Amino acid sequence: MKAMIFAAGKGTRLKPLTNSMPKALVKVSGIPMLERVIQKLIQSGVDEIILNVHHFANHIIKFLKENDHFGIRIEISHEENGLLDTGGGLKKASWFFKDNKPFILHNVDILSDIDLAKMIEYHQHKNALATLAVRERESSRYFLFNDQNRLCGWQNVKTGEIINHNPFHKIKKLAFSGIHIIHPEIFNYCPGLTKFSIVKTYLDLSQDHPIMAFPHNQGYWYDIGKPDNLKEANAFFNNS
Repeated sequence: MKAMIFAAGKGTRLKPLTNSMPKALVKVSGIPMLERVIQKLIQSGVDEIILNVHHFANHIIKFLKENDHFGIRIEISHEENGLLDTGGGLKKASWFFKDNKPFILHNVDILSDIDLAKMIEYHQHKNALATLAVRERESSRYFLFNDQNRLCGWQNVKTGEIINHNPFHKIKKLAFSGIHIIHPEIFNYCPGLTKFSIVKTYLDLSQDHPIMAFPHNQGYWYDIGKPDNLKEANAFFNNS
């Protein structure tokens, strides 16, 4: 199975750690986040990975070589001329997913014990174009789903923006976990842009295509985006 890891971010909120290294190589309990995510994917049956790079890209490439690419095929998608946002980064790597099989898309700064095999099975059972891992947690932004767990909108709590394609029915607000299962068919519907958001693409496509929720409210989940989150994750893994 194939996967992509989003690893190009600058990690601005983790400064000063990211003044001298990419966010992907920041360690959680002595192990770089990138290594933890790669091992999670391998344990879930992934044997081919592509990851996008930008900030201190050479550090990531060197790290992979030093670890013999963890015994699997790992390709690099360079964003040396500037970050392409989530949609643009995925679109640039589309050449990697020509086998017409669903693949995993995973943020490098997300650590969890989510059952990816179950998520893939759910995605295939629902015949979804994309399946999004979500949790019931406090957030400044939410995906909105109908009672069939199908995406129908978006809410930004801070700005008050709400997009709701299903206004006359009960909806659920769920926070995104940074993990997707995607069918390569999605590349047929991507906008003709180099840089764009995958969230907006999902919202546009959700009116005609099944974009599904995969709730995972049990177990641990960490978004290592801020120093406090890193501290909390370190404490958890140090005691595991």
